[in-house]
Amino acid sequence: MSRQTETAYQFMKEKIFDGTFRPSQKLIESQLAELIGVSRNTVQKALLKLEQENLVEIETNKGATIKAYTLDEIIHYLEILDVLESLVVKNATHHLAGDDMQQLETTVLQMEKCLDQNQLDEYTSLSMSFREIIYKAAKNQKAVELIRGIRSPLRRYQLRTMLLPGIKESSIKEHRKIYDALQKRDEQAVELAVRSDLAMVRESFLQNYQLLL
Repeated sequence: MSRQTETAYQFMKEKIFDGTFRPSQKLIESQLAELIGVSRNTVQKALLKLEQENLVEIETNKGATIKAYTLDEIIHYLEILDVLESLVVKNATHHLAGDDMQQLETTVLQMEKCLDQNQLDEYTSLSMSFREIIYKAAKNQKAVELIRGIRSPLRRYQLRTMLLPGIKESSIKEHRKIYDALQKRDEQAVELAVRSDLAMVRESFLQNYQLLL
């Protein structure tokens, strides 16, 4: 991917994640090219990359639109994550080095500070960093690739989910439980903590789907 294509790709991806580009919104290539400062051909290449990540849909003679997900599709994704993340985090339990555990602890402390200061954007970024530390320690990187592919289209809902009543408090509690279980190298406790976290997310969608769109 060329530097300009990467720039266009990252620009549009961030607009999808932060909600600027809404589900089912049509993307006009000429407007995007002018906005980003690249050629229309570059925008087309970036859109193809986003299509591969299930973030946009491209139809012949109709152009690109932001992919919208039904509640059933989101729940199916979360069910798959339940299996894959349990596998990966259990796999990482005995491979996390001392430095990794220190990074996890530091990240949790930073997340708690962000909640105290209501810095939810930074909190969600730290949550992703927390998971990436664990993912990198796992030996089953094929499963990690699948997880990243599933989490990518769901990322757009992350900040809005955090705005729901009680979710902030539950989220940091679940992250702390995962860290504590990893520190004890307790695979069973790790699996339960991961599944508890995803169950919370699933329930949030079931109860508040329309608010999260």
